[in-house]
Amino acid sequence: MAPIRVALIGLSASAKTGWAARSHLPYLVSAQGKQHYEVVALLNSSEEAAKRAQEQFDLPSSVRTYGDPQLLAEDASIDLVVCNTRPDFHIDTIEPSIRAGKGIFCEWPLAENYTRAAALTDNKLFENSIIGLQGRVVPLTQTVQEVLTSGRIGKVLSSTVQAYGNLSRRNGFSESLAYFGDRKVGGNPITIAYGHMIDLVHTVLGEWASFESRMQIQSPEMTIVDRNESPNRSITSDVPDFLSIHGRLAKGRCDIADDASLAISYRSGPPFKDTPAFVWNIYGEKGEILVMSPDGPYVQAMAHTDRLTIQLHDHQTDEVSEIPWHWQSWQEQYEVAARGVAELYERYAKWVEAGKPSVVSGDAQWPRLHDAVLRHQELDDLFAQFDAQR
Repeated sequence: MAPIRVALIGLSASAKTGWAARSHLPYLVSAQGKQHYEVVALLNSSEEAAKRAQEQFDLPSSVRTYGDPQLLAEDASIDLVVCNTRPDFHIDTIEPSIRAGKGIFCEWPLAENYTRAAALTDNKLFENSIIGLQGRVVPLTQTVQEVLTSGRIGKVLSSTVQAYGNLSRRNGFSESLAYFGDRKVGGNPITIAYGHMIDLVHTVLGEWASFESRMQIQSPEMTIVDRNESPNRSITSDVPDFLSIHGRLAKGRCDIADDASLAISYRSGPPFKDTPAFVWNIYGEKGEILVMSPDGPYVQAMAHTDRLTIQLHDHQTDEVSEIPWHWQSWQEQYEVAARGVAELYERYAKWVEAGKPSVVSGDAQWPRLHDAVLRHQELDDLFAQFDAQR
């Protein structure tokens, strides 16, 4: 079968986060990825910037370069458009390609807010799409799901999460991420770190039936540091850096008690010295699961098998055992940040190659654009509660 022809948006030698180069390109140019995909075009802020990226990443001279999203959309030899820009640029860069009928892979968040995300999808189901919520498909998530469905801890009674965005500084951002302090951009520790984490929790336990929250801006004055870690300037942030949320769980994939509770605490910045940055407990009638990592809630990008552990406490025997989990052997050729993204590509490719069937089995599913709108709605409700409390 002919490969799926890919256009990459945001692959840049000067990109502020380098996510496209770290987490998308390694799979696409690998032997595994080339079984299904071919990179045929780049879109950057200008055609010249796209050409520089083509040279920087040693892509074939046949790769076409664009600086205009509309011209990219008009290229009939592109099947899948992959967007890796800042969230407030997502809609403007992918909407022309959506109108042209192309497949879309957009990184999370889909847009800078729920309103724009909902307007893009307009109540339509975008089967021919991928949203970058890859925490849903990483093996750790699947392993926790399997333990719950096995009945080893019985019916879930409650769950708690304590997490710290330890990739952030206590009172500042790097220059490349200064926009994290500007809520209207849509990319910040709440929407990204917490957003990815809560999506993973929902994947395992189901959605909220209802919730109440409180957020706080503990450090409004943020120091921006340059590449040498020297203070460069300061900004006033309007993005909360502390979140406490609790509520009742709706029925999910596993056996959930009617009044099961979920309580989450998230704080930007590192945790207390030498303590875990991510602790997730799932308490059941017969036992309890403990998921723990020193690397924070970034399971979608930092799931190291030797650092992110799953333990089970059997209440009847009073024994604690470690639940092993592992990446598939083919995924181990990539750095950890690229493995979940690679799994999304694999699932999508198998669907395309099967003729895009309308029914997909549960273990072959992947998140799509309309799934992102549900998560945006939750974040919108969260921020609405914050605004009402101020």
